Amino acid sequence: MQEIAQKLEHKGVKPTANRMLVYQVLMDRHQPLCLRELEDELITMDRSSIFRTLTVFLEHDVIHAIEDGRGVEHYELCRHHDDEDHTANHVHFYCESCGRTYCIEQVAMPTVSLPEEYHVHSMSFVVKGICPQCKKV
Repeated sequence: MQEIAQKLEHKGVKPTANRMLVYQVLMDRHQPLCLRELEDELITMDRSSIFRTLTVFLEHDVIHAIEDGRGVEHYELCRHHDDEDHTANHVHFYCESCGRTYCIEQVAMPTVSLPEEYHVHSMSFVVKGICPQCKKV
């Protein structure tokens, strides 16, 4: 927990018990999680406490959000990003069978060239299909 506290402090976030618990779950799961999945993992915390923590994490670039194409936000730690670039620079995969969202870190986001008068704040690339686990069934 000391390591988590240091990571949060580095991002300018006060390491409260709830924040460290949410961070721990996101770190342990190694895949983006939606609010409902976080609620299932953190049964001692109410929905509003989890949501407030996610909001603080988003504001301080501790996590980034991925919209899965169904309007559901998933959250994951900004693990492989430097302090200057907090975008999710890899492809995400949404399984239409089990409803899970996966990071496909070995596939980089395609480059998109917009006219210079447009300023990109974030970008997301979600591929939909059937994951390997569901395909086996």
